[in-house]
Amino acid sequence: MNTRMDIITDKRCEACFLKTYQRLYEKFDVEINQRQTFNNWLHKTFEEYQHLSMPEIQRLLNYKFCEMLNIPDPFEEEKRRSNDTALTLYEEWKPRVLSADNSFDLALRLSIAGNIMDYGASNDFDIHTTIQLVLAAPFAIDDSAILKYKLCSAKRILYLADNAGEIVFDKLFIETCLSGKQVFFAVKDAPVLNDATIKEAREVGIDKLVTVISNGFDAPSTILSRCSKEFLEIYHSADLIISKGQGNYEGLMYENDPRIFFLLMAKCDVIAEKLNVTKGSFIVYHLNE
Repeated sequence: MNTRMDIITDKRCEACFLKTYQRLYEKFDVEINQRQTFNNWLHKTFEEYQHLSMPEIQRLLNYKFCEMLNIPDPFEEEKRRSNDTALTLYEEWKPRVLSADNSFDLALRLSIAGNIMDYGASNDFDIHTTIQLVLAAPFAIDDSAILKYKLCSAKRILYLADNAGEIVFDKLFIETCLSGKQVFFAVKDAPVLNDATIKEAREVGIDKLVTVISNGFDAPSTILSRCSKEFLEIYHSADLIISKGQGNYEGLMYENDPRIFFLLMAKCDVIAEKLNVTKGSFIVYHLNE
């Protein structure tokens, strides 16, 4: 069993983060000396901030990179493209979901498939292939029946968003399965990687469906100790919490809160090992079950 410190200090995370910024070096044609300076700073950050979670370290790296190049949102183009792609798929899949024998299962699987749209982890993904995989594969951890049961009585739901593009599939799940509920859709407070902010949520029309809020912090996760008072009031009053993606899992996996359901793909070895699943697995995980 991994401990909290095992997860926080895993050296594989440093190599993974470095790959993210190497891709950004190429995208923005970063000068060699700037690349080396940032690489050194990245390594130093991992050495000096071992008490922080990986999403909190990623936040520091994101801020430093943006400051170095004077770029407010390095993934702005990718987020727009992801939303556009997902909206096209939304039009294709919405009628299929509504006419399906098990609309809940199909909408849930599409929502999890959307988690592959993660330019922070990789720019080499295929949403079309992932949809086919998630429709055919069993969940490696399957607490979906518990989620469906708990949703029947839940009136106030907090939905923790992850990536741009992915949020379109969340929109379809909300429309299909959370109708009549009071839903708060929480996004990041400012751009970090390709995580959704209020801007991306409005682009896909989620604000016309539910109440969109910021969590008050700009890490690619939900770190309760750093979230805003306004967000925490909603968090503590929710009957049920749906947490999307690895980043939110990393921030909340030690909360031991029976209201939380994690919906994600295990996209790296560290998280796959923590969950005791194969990398690439699809997960519906209720903490207390």
